[in-house]
Amino acid sequence: MTPADFEAAGLYDPAAPEAADRLALLQWLAAQGTTLAQMVEAQRHGSLTGLAGDLTLRAGERLTLAEVAAAAGMSPARIERMRLAAGFPPVDPDEAFFSRDDAETFASLVTGDAFVGEPAMLHFIRVVGSSLARIAEAALALFLANVERPIVERHAGELALAQANLRAAHALDIIPNGVRSMFRAHMETAIRRFRAARPPERVTLDTVRVTIGFVDLVGYSRLTQQLDVRALGTLVERFEALASDIVAARDGRVVKLIGDAVMFVAVDAGAACDIALTLLERFADDPSVTPRGGLASGTVLLRGGDYYGPAVNLASRIAELAVPREILVTAEVAERAGTDRFHFEPAGRRVLKGFDAPVALHAAGRP
Repeated sequence: MTPADFEAAGLYDPAAPEAADRLALLQWLAAQGTTLAQMVEAQRHGSLTGLAGDLTLRAGERLTLAEVAAAAGMSPARIERMRLAAGFPPVDPDEAFFSRDDAETFASLVTGDAFVGEPAMLHFIRVVGSSLARIAEAALALFLANVERPIVERHAGELALAQANLRAAHALDIIPNGVRSMFRAHMETAIRRFRAARPPERVTLDTVRVTIGFVDLVGYSRLTQQLDVRALGTLVERFEALASDIVAARDGRVVKLIGDAVMFVAVDAGAACDIALTLLERFADDPSVTPRGGLASGTVLLRGGDYYGPAVNLASRIAELAVPREILVTAEVAERAGTDRFHFEPAGRRVLKGFDAPVALHAAGRP
């Protein structure tokens, strides 16, 4: 492809201020095997510098829905149900969108259908799809903040940005092996915790007896009106990093991180108290936000990586009652945690929304 070809396609203007950099980008893309039509389409969508990386993500032959269904040995409708559960929008039946790897993935998921049934497998796919979508957006945000932004700020040009996109796409190859190893380790941990938390009476096979905790940051809503987006993101990242590390160090599990709030579980009530109080202590010198939280113990249903039951609702309601720098817990949590490591001050009986009888609460602290 010549400069004249690029100019005729509307990709290159030799009189433009950055003409030399644009020509270098187009010639580099051509050397990567990119066609002129692909370049034109990418420019139309404003993604010319990301084109080489985009083509690397899912390289190779592309199949239509009917073709990938035939290769996987299942109906197109079944594949569409799986894709929807994974969080993907519908695809035009005539579009060559799928790869051979997709066919193998769908075929392997059918094995899961046969093992646990299609409804249960679709629920599991929703959990996996949601988690992978978050991983994908986290990887994208990592690139934008730490690679693309410095390139743009130093005016390095389109070619430098395109080359960085391609390197980042190749770097994604390390994720599957790392995820596979971490998944097996998390599987071992989940099994151990489940066995330790299974109630002696075994009401049902998928219930556990744990302590549920909610901690949020009072003042966060006000800060959203005062801080710029980047400063607010730094605060949230700090809270999420602290919560994640503190919970993991005490053998708990972060169930949800929602901006200014964390939900966690721990088999040991004392560990749950330690988690909540440590979060308070880590923000003790921060005048802008002040944590508060609530803890409750009980038998809850484990489903889809989340927990359900009265104890979850109770912990959430208790957290809403707490004042800044206060951790409120139920009498059961106080009894199970013990007074050798913690001090529990009676905080009265409170009427909570959704609960018929007043609940006796205690404010948790260090001895």
